[in-house]
Amino acid sequence: MTKEPLPRSATVSVEVAVDPPTAFRIFTDEIDLWWVRSPINFWDSARAIEVRIEPGVGGRILEVYRKVPEDALERGVITAWEPGELLEYRSSVDDTETRITFDPVGDGTRVTVVESLVDGGTRADYSWQNVLRWFPAWIGRRETAPRTPRELDRLAIALYYEDPAAAARWLHTVFGLDSWDKIPVEGESPSWIELHVGSAAILLFKRTEKGTAAVDHGVWVYVDDLDAHFADARANGAKILSEIHQYGYRSYDAEDLEGHRWTFAQARPTMM
Repeated sequence: MTKEPLPRSATVSVEVAVDPPTAFRIFTDEIDLWWVRSPINFWDSARAIEVRIEPGVGGRILEVYRKVPEDALERGVITAWEPGELLEYRSSVDDTETRITFDPVGDGTRVTVVESLVDGGTRADYSWQNVLRWFPAWIGRRETAPRTPRELDRLAIALYYEDPAAAARWLHTVFGLDSWDKIPVEGESPSWIELHVGSAAILLFKRTEKGTAAVDHGVWVYVDDLDAHFADARANGAKILSEIHQYGYRSYDAEDLEGHRWTFAQARPTMM
């Protein structure tokens, strides 16, 4: 089978109701407040405690795991820094360059992100298409919101549907459930859909992706020591459906005595 070539670039824009200098300052200074702390939104969700942008050319974009002594993943290095106008960086985790512009539109600002594959590059994650939509939501509520990052509760539920995107739209329209992220529109079928009630998550998955058609719900629990929890669960008779694996977050799946599905994931240090 012939492998599809990587797109050369990806572009996404949002508009926010503040002027360009303010938008730039909030974007860079407050990224840890508007970044959604979902399990899939870090390179290592089990250890991440902060997202940070160091100002100025040569500054780094960091996913911080420990502050003293600092342990962090460098996600990029800034190559252009023009407050109120432009931010550019070269990715340290894939083969892309990213250009972020802040253009006046009426009384507000259009923020545009262009991610481009560098010449000879073979990997491009193009993550800003999902990430940038969190920014206007923070702008809209920051005047009354606490200056602390939003954290998930340690207990969540998973629901399995034939069409998770349609289910998300129905739950949003009929039951009023919302998302820190986005309700998928008609024609979209994201692999991860996360609704919220307060700080509790409701995860929607495709029914045929996990287990038999009889599985329609499951429980997610975040624990402090996933390896010890896994060992105890197996030693005490849990049926292990999948051993510890990592996809941003570390987790394993098991069944209880009557066949209910449980997912246990490594909690971040910041989770209460």
